[in-house]
Amino acid sequence: MGHCLCKSSRNDNDCDNDHFSEKTLRASNVSIITDHKQWEGKLSEADKAGKIVLVNFSASWCGPCGDVLPLFCSLAKKYKSMMFLVVDVDELAEFSTSWGIKATPTFFFLKHGHEVDKLVGANKEELQRRTEIMARPLFP
Repeated sequence: MGHCLCKSSRNDNDCDNDHFSEKTLRASNVSIITDHKQWEGKLSEADKAGKIVLVNFSASWCGPCGDVLPLFCSLAKKYKSMMFLVVDVDELAEFSTSWGIKATPTFFFLKHGHEVDKLVGANKEELQRRTEIMARPLFP
């Protein structure tokens, strides 16, 4: 499913090389979505808590997905006011297609289950910038 975007330049070690290591991701405050029911539950949980959700549509074979994953984990540790989810596009192909995923990684920022921003590709600086903006309180 989809194409990988950006060159691979792995040099971070916050997460291990297994893109979807449940142990590693959970330790980083990241949840792996394995089915539609879990997706709905997480969105409901985020909605009740007033959290922005950052979803990483990724693939285990995608080099750039692995390159950006340590930053994603780091952001999840830093911004507890947000919810961080990973969807493996190969494991949930039909679901990923329903979100219009054409390349990996693709990141969606969701509020009340609706897209408020989208980033396609492993642009670490832009992912960090947008996450920082989304994590800011609306009224400080």
